[in-house]
Amino acid sequence: MEKLIEQFSLGLFVWMLVIFIGLILLLKKFAWKPILDAVNEREEGIKNALASAERAKLDMQNLTASNERLLAEARAERDTLLKEAREIKEKMINDAKSEAQAQGEKMIAQAKAAIESEKNAAMVELKNQVSSLSIEIAEKVLKSELSNTEAQTKLVEKMLGDAKLN
Repeated sequence: MEKLIEQFSLGLFVWMLVIFIGLILLLKKFAWKPILDAVNEREEGIKNALASAERAKLDMQNLTASNERLLAEARAERDTLLKEAREIKEKMINDAKSEAQAQGEKMIAQAKAAIESEKNAAMVELKNQVSSLSIEIAEKVLKSELSNTEAQTKLVEKMLGDAKLN
């Protein structure tokens, strides 16, 4: 250290000081300002990126809440539509059952009416056949009985006797 002090030159020191100050001024003018501006720009960019990320996070939270609300609404609407569809299905089934029952009762009534009509027609036909047979039998019996005169007289007297009783 003593050696440095012994070799100290004031002229050299001044020149070094001038060069150092000049270098600092040059650096300040040409290097420090651009470096500081770049650092400040980077800091502002980072701040803006953080703010954008925070806004995006809030937007995502809002969007998620909105999506959940829409999903809940869609589920409620789906449940309502399914309930309405079930009610319509039940109504259609009940209407179809009622209509089928009414049609069945109508067909049964028509069948009963047709059976009754056929029965009446058969009874009329049977009566007609019975009366025809009775007339034919009576005619044959009368022909055989009226073939002799004595039997005719007895029949007439019997009929007259029956007529007086009434």
